[in-house]
Amino acid sequence: MGKIKEFKQIRTVLIVAAVVIALSSLFVSQSLVRDLSREEHGKMELFAEAYRTFNAADEDTDLSLVLAVISGNQTIPVIVVDEYDEIKSWLNIEIHGSDTISYLADCVMRMRAAGNTIKVYFNEYDDSHYNEVCFDESLLLSRLTVYPYIQLGVVALFVLVAILALLSFKKTEQNRVWVGLSKETAHQLGTPISSLMAWTELLKDKYDDPLIGEMEKDVDRLEMVAERFSKIGSMPEPVSADMVEVLDGVMNYVEHRSPKSVTFTRDFPNPPVNARVNASLFGWVIENLCKNAVDAMEGQGSLTITLLEEKAIVAVEVADTGKGIAKNSWRSVFDPGYTTKKRGWGLGLSLAKRIVEEYHKGRIFVKQSEIGHGTVFRVELPK
Repeated sequence: MGKIKEFKQIRTVLIVAAVVIALSSLFVSQSLVRDLSREEHGKMELFAEAYRTFNAADEDTDLSLVLAVISGNQTIPVIVVDEYDEIKSWLNIEIHGSDTISYLADCVMRMRAAGNTIKVYFNEYDDSHYNEVCFDESLLLSRLTVYPYIQLGVVALFVLVAILALLSFKKTEQNRVWVGLSKETAHQLGTPISSLMAWTELLKDKYDDPLIGEMEKDVDRLEMVAERFSKIGSMPEPVSADMVEVLDGVMNYVEHRSPKSVTFTRDFPNPPVNARVNASLFGWVIENLCKNAVDAMEGQGSLTITLLEEKAIVAVEVADTGKGIAKNSWRSVFDPGYTTKKRGWGLGLSLAKRIVEEYHKGRIFVKQSEIGHGTVFRVELPK
């Protein structure tokens, strides 16, 4: 649980840092855009005044400063039209297409829609004759406007890569823990199981007692548990198996060891349903779900296992009438260490998820749950 909490804290810190960086960058960039936009608008007002002076000048007017202002605009796109929308001149416009006038007319409409126009009247007493200076953002301003969103994308990509790397590290670490724990458990169980098998054989030769048969069943059960642990970390090959037979065997085992006040119901189709599974490991998954259901019902209720054959999958649903799971915990129940029991390590469902997803290429999830009314777990396997 400590590792999971630490990972979630790191993930939260990364996300918060990314949001702070992104918002700060966006704020600074937008401030720069506003300042540069005001500066360019001021330049266009000066340009418009220079254009008015140029058109109103006579032969004695010194136009050196006016021409310097007009020719000094090397970045801001400008189109000048008269009161009849006839294009008089343009600067810093890259023409696309063969129809220059049509393209410039479209640019004028876009500039007007953005409010980037200044009217130049040549006679202060006559407002019917004028030119209109239409302008657009400079290339620098356009790039600066887009830049923060590109930066946001880069920051988001960085955070995503970092989180994926953490997830990969976390998963690798979990795999090492699972494999090491499972192999060591199987190894430690091996020697006492072998001894118990030998002792039961000796007891069978000397005594004719039905209890010895029950002991033998428990020893066989221990041997199967050790076999299950030994397969964790390897990739056991799934084979076609009768799912009714697999599920029935699990239910018989759990039912035999559950309180009589728990009712077990089988909802299996009549024709055999086959799926490619490792029967030992998949039986472990269903066994974990059944034991959790019995614990959730606190020894009294109804447990139903439903086998469904659908178009592309074979599904198993385990439904109980227990205390239920809060919706915000539907995903968390599969995390290692998650448990609501006073005793237990919280590894059953995490192990079940690993077996279903990694060894059988299926998926397991909480299909439905309501506090006080029970839970339905669903396992889906590809046909």
